[in-house]
Amino acid sequence: MSASLSVRKIRAGYGGSTVLQEISFEVAQGEAVCLLGANGAGKSTTMGVLTGLVPSQSGEVLFDGMDLLKMPSHERVRAGLVLSPEGRKVFPNLTVEENLVLGSYNRNARAGRALKLAEVFDLFPRLKERRKQSAGLMSGGEQQMLAIGRAVMANPRLLLLDEPSLGLAPKIVIAVFEAIRVLAKASQLSLLLVEQNTHAALTVATRGYVMANGRIVHSGPAEGLADAVALREAFMGRVAREAHEHAVVPHA
Repeated sequence: MSASLSVRKIRAGYGGSTVLQEISFEVAQGEAVCLLGANGAGKSTTMGVLTGLVPSQSGEVLFDGMDLLKMPSHERVRAGLVLSPEGRKVFPNLTVEENLVLGSYNRNARAGRALKLAEVFDLFPRLKERRKQSAGLMSGGEQQMLAIGRAVMANPRLLLLDEPSLGLAPKIVIAVFEAIRVLAKASQLSLLLVEQNTHAALTVATRGYVMANGRIVHSGPAEGLADAVALREAFMGRVAREAHEHAVVPHA
């Protein structure tokens, strides 16, 4: 299966600093893939490069053969690469329905707006119940549902989910990931999920990559990653130390 997203040796960062150290990974059409790692590993920076919010220093990002690094952010959305951002970032003074409609602003999504709205309401019945309520009056879990629903309204071919479980109660995490699991089963939709909640992510993804200190340090099928030593070390903060052990000269 040819990759719908191919990230090759990307270096990127902020100002004069480099966060991503030549990372490479792929997401095939219809595949759900997760990026795992502790806070500060470089996961959200990776999402920023994919969406055009963080400039790359070198490397290549191809999406169905298109060079994403030469496209502005709005053209990436029109091409089908859509982000549900960390921290939800809904419009608090607009209603639930108004937030969702804004998600379908690009011309490729407008024609199917009514069908997508029905799809989102089926996915998240709570949003349908609160469709006329101001988004700012909703709970954090409801706002997360709204952020994902708004991204679905853009008619994505590759949906980027940045920390969807962040700050949510365990019961709400279960509900949100049940919806993500439904999305992952859609044959025409690919998912790239960035998460610190490894258990939840690995119940959705078929494959995963482990990040630490701006590098991909491990990858493999989801069922094998839960017990991977590299995954445990990434979250315990030991990868950087062990990566440099070869440079330590022992005392005589």
